[in-house]
Amino acid sequence: MNQPAFLQRRFVGSAVAAVAGALLGLSFAPFGWWPLAILCPAILIYLWDGASPRRAAVLGFWFNFGTFAVGTYWLYIALQLIGHAPVPLALLLMLGLASIMGAYHALLGWVTAKYFPARGAVRWLVAIPGAWLLVEWVRSWFLTGFGWLALGYAHTDNWLGGLAPVIGQFGLGLVTLLLAGALVTLVLGKRRIQQSVAAAVLAGLGTLAFAFRDIEWTQPSGKPITVAVVQGAIPQDEKLLVENLPQILETYETMTMQAHGADLIVWPESAIPDLINHHIDYMKRVYQAASATGSALVLGAIRADENPDTGKEEYFNSVLVMDPATPGVGWYNKHHLVPFTEFFPVPGFIRNWLRLMSLPYSDFNRGDAVQPPLDAAGQKISLGICYEDGYGSTQIPALDTATLLVNVTNDAWFGRSTARYQHLQISRLRAREAGRPMVRAANDGVSAIIGARGEILVRAPEYEANVMRSQLQPRTGLTPYARTGNWPVVTLALVFGLLGAYLGRARKIP
Repeated sequence: MNQPAFLQRRFVGSAVAAVAGALLGLSFAPFGWWPLAILCPAILIYLWDGASPRRAAVLGFWFNFGTFAVGTYWLYIALQLIGHAPVPLALLLMLGLASIMGAYHALLGWVTAKYFPARGAVRWLVAIPGAWLLVEWVRSWFLTGFGWLALGYAHTDNWLGGLAPVIGQFGLGLVTLLLAGALVTLVLGKRRIQQSVAAAVLAGLGTLAFAFRDIEWTQPSGKPITVAVVQGAIPQDEKLLVENLPQILETYETMTMQAHGADLIVWPESAIPDLINHHIDYMKRVYQAASATGSALVLGAIRADENPDTGKEEYFNSVLVMDPATPGVGWYNKHHLVPFTEFFPVPGFIRNWLRLMSLPYSDFNRGDAVQPPLDAAGQKISLGICYEDGYGSTQIPALDTATLLVNVTNDAWFGRSTARYQHLQISRLRAREAGRPMVRAANDGVSAIIGARGEILVRAPEYEANVMRSQLQPRTGLTPYARTGNWPVVTLALVFGLLGAYLGRARKIP
């Protein structure tokens, strides 16, 4: 054990792990201190060296707890300041999420100490990176999944980001962990060959990223189109007041008139805070005026629909697409619902308590997991609502035909916090993985037009009503990531983890 004696003290080591985890949160937007995404995991790998399984679990818990306590503090804003949940409940849910995320790394720490080689390059460069990436991947889908603050997102704006169209977000995460493991190997490796391997990993991954950074994996499709995003900027606490509904309807109708003539006009998620079924005449009027100028509409809307089998009314968070060149209307229904906001995974007695407290407790229905692109403005549009763009692999089936990505969201739920910038970063990586431009429409920001390399072409001012106009170039073709998805990276991570466990069991310490 090469660690200083003070780090081996119970509370000191845990505090260092928690601080390292908290600093990891600063590697993401809006701070963008991306080297911390490599350095902070390296610190935890170092702390795990020589730890017992129980101790490693504790260190892993506090590391990830620190990351999510700093990175998702905005849940308190959504639950208490906007949603008016009781303070104890809001704190419980916020800290509960951080604790659940901590549990993932507690398991990872326990496995690391129990099954991987005690020391050496195989542990630092193979076993831990593979197992860590597998845990991150499981976290992205298990129990509906929460892929926020995954390591790969830290590299949206740096030289490693050139690998995104090739290996995707999880591939970037594995590269990050290999770099972290290489740092530990350079510091702790006792043999020259170990340090040579670590240096080769650092140089090789850097060279690979630079080699891929300027390659265009997709091709322009047709002429550029004009897009207008209507950002109503209705404060969330005012948007929910019934008496404000007439003014909100007027705001969106008036601002849409300012956007007339654009090939595509996009509204944010649930722009009208009421069932769209109640405003059919209003929607017809807005559409007829827009279509007369050649504009297609893509509108975030809440709707009710009768289930033909049960006869019961079901509710959907949806996107309505209307195009003068396409008969009828198209609907996209949100599949990845937000826990405790759009569905409530709680027993009946808790729902009854929520009802008595006048708190939300009703569920939306899920849309299909795979929904084809919809036609508008001569394009095939792959749609997503809110944090659905955090599930990168779900957009892959649409990329065979999609020429454009659209995400509608309402990040006003999280106030003036870091959440909106983290979400924008996620959207940018999705565009880069797909090699497609993305139109991002948010209620009060961050609305943006994102290029096929993840770059921001145009960005609307935040917290104010705005009609943002821009041109963008639709694209076709498939990036390597779009052809393969996550499976090659996940399989490689599994092989790394199993190899580490095998060598640990055989007590082969390189």
